[in-house]
Amino acid sequence: MIVIFGGAFNPPTKAHLAIYHHVKHHLDCRLFIYLPVSSHYTKRSLASNHHRYQMLSLLTQGLPDVMVSTMEFEDSDYRGTYQSLLRFQEKYPNEELAFLIGADNLPKLQKWINAKSLLAEFKFVVVNRHQTSLRDWIASDPFLKDYLDQFIILPDFDMPISSTEFREKPTPELTTPEVYEYIELYAIYRGLS
Repeated sequence: MIVIFGGAFNPPTKAHLAIYHHVKHHLDCRLFIYLPVSSHYTKRSLASNHHRYQMLSLLTQGLPDVMVSTMEFEDSDYRGTYQSLLRFQEKYPNEELAFLIGADNLPKLQKWINAKSLLAEFKFVVVNRHQTSLRDWIASDPFLKDYLDQFIILPDFDMPISSTEFREKPTPELTTPEVYEYIELYAIYRGLS
């Protein structure tokens, strides 16, 4: 299985790294792909595509079976997760693909671009952070219940670190030393708090 972890990674934190280890511990994951979203996706203050790619590369250096993809950076506009997964499926035609999300994204899935096709054609790995019975919740949701078998729910993951927390108060404890040094060198988040 190939697991694709999409997000802003603005900046990548120790939690983003811990999720990789959590997935590798619980799933037979041949390749783990970090897929940073392009700055075309949103108007919020994202560090440049270049800086986020460099930070993710620093975060993941030395990890086996990891790739940082620039696929969405190369698009002229945001196409959505479904289109990205279709392109990965073309690249890896004999592999099962799964998109990694946090449990907090479940209620929003029906609003994603091409949501029905996305859920029908691809697996979702769900990181549970609140020790809730996600399978029961999905089974009772009017939209998601038809796709229950598409979800792989991982055991509880507890690392309360967020990129937002870092941007509000940049502290070295929230990311790796290499990423923190890079952020300081280029003053990426200075003046945001």
